[in-house]
Amino acid sequence: MTEAGRPPETGSPLRTRLRRRARRSNLGARAGPLIALLGLAGAVSIGHPLFLSAYGLNTLASAASVIMLLAAGQFLPISIGSIDLSMGALTAFGTVLLALWLPHLGPLAVPAMLIAIAAAGLLNGLIIVAFQMPSFIATVGTLGLWSGVSLVVSSASAVSVTGGYRVIAWLNGNIDRVPVSFLFAIVVMTVLGGVLTLTPVGRLALYAVGLAEPAAQMSGVRVAIVKVLCFAAAGLFSGLTALVLVAQDISGDPTSANSLLLPSIAAVVVGGNAITGGTGGMSRVLIGALIITVVQNGIGVMGINPFYEQIVYGVILVAAAGLTLDRSAIGVLK
Repeated sequence: MTEAGRPPETGSPLRTRLRRRARRSNLGARAGPLIALLGLAGAVSIGHPLFLSAYGLNTLASAASVIMLLAAGQFLPISIGSIDLSMGALTAFGTVLLALWLPHLGPLAVPAMLIAIAAAGLLNGLIIVAFQMPSFIATVGTLGLWSGVSLVVSSASAVSVTGGYRVIAWLNGNIDRVPVSFLFAIVVMTVLGGVLTLTPVGRLALYAVGLAEPAAQMSGVRVAIVKVLCFAAAGLFSGLTALVLVAQDISGDPTSANSLLLPSIAAVVVGGNAITGGTGGMSRVLIGALIITVVQNGIGVMGINPFYEQIVYGVILVAAAGLTLDRSAIGVLK
């Protein structure tokens, strides 16, 4: 056994298991989602050639940035075998806070909002760890909490940005026809991916908790701290998503992110990340987010009733979870 807080030794059974899991996941989970993405985009473009035009790709990239950021945050709890159902509500709350604070705080409104939403995510983690509560139950409760607070603070209506918009206006621009919000999401995901692959915190602790929490605990990983940090980071990513939404809509809305939770979860699993945790990465989250964005926009351009979107997400979620589920890590199915 290692000292508390140190990663397992090179020859430990836990590290060996992590490597074997990574090799298995690399074989089957990378090619499939990428083929699906290319196939979906090609199928829609056959019926609507403008779908992959310069304008169409710009629209896709702008829409994808929101899903990319929220899915990147959702990946963190999922990677440890948990889930955060409050991220949509936290994102909506973040849009309201930013719209209210920008006219009064100016540039300080952005870090103030990000800190507030990250603190709300931190609260999720503390509740889960302190009360040994399943993440599903805890975040369902905080989903209702923050949804209610958003409605109260905004008087149940959209809040227009009446001043200070120039602070975030750059996120709604383009660089050589590429949306800045998309580039912003790519940079943030790249930084997170680097942390997950290049540091012991991501490379060992995070995936070890998702793969085998008791073994990680005995190997010296501070499981409680890892969990709290994952949910705090998920809150931060909710805030970053809110930042992009306010830049795009020039307003905050307590219901603006209600429809984003299911697509963000679907993006994580359809990209090939195991719903049970222990494996995956940002490249898969990116592909999954692009698949979901193509589905969203494809339904629109093909004239399909938008109500069918939820059916599609449900089917995608069940199918992807069934394909990525690590049944060897589950003793009893309930």
